[in-house]
Amino acid sequence: MKGNPKKGNEINQIKVLSVGLGHEDSSGLAAIFTRSEWPSCPDSEWKLQTSASLPSAVSVLGHDGLQIVVCEKNLGKDSWRDLLDQMCLLPDPPSLIVTSRLADEYLWAEALNLGAYDVLAAPFEPAEVVRVLSSAWLHRQHRKELTASKSMRRAVSNNGSSYVVAAG
Repeated sequence: MKGNPKKGNEINQIKVLSVGLGHEDSSGLAAIFTRSEWPSCPDSEWKLQTSASLPSAVSVLGHDGLQIVVCEKNLGKDSWRDLLDQMCLLPDPPSLIVTSRLADEYLWAEALNLGAYDVLAAPFEPAEVVRVLSSAWLHRQHRKELTASKSMRRAVSNNGSSYVVAAG
């Protein structure tokens, strides 16, 4: 994150894992994380972790509050679909963003239909990376709030109360 959060505000740490990106793309993504402002996520600290392969990425999934995964379309003998399959086994999977130098409408449609959050074309454009990753994080936060709200409604209705608490 560029700049320091305001004093007295809680810092939200947003953890992102990049998987299978080549050196140039990995370096470009790291530079974007270092130099960019994240206006949609004020008082947040973005942390980027890298993984070269599917097996090493799987060992990181589900640990340490990982929230977003940016994955190259092709991972050697594996692909982003294999990673998505592994992520779907988690109780609270991170959002998946697929990347490719040949990102086209077919990849975009396939990725979204199978459960990825979005597709990023490489080489990375800083403003687009910030927009897509911020949107993925905000979407994830809203999904968690909705789940918590539904759980609260169920708890109230299971206690035999004749009213439903409206979550705001």
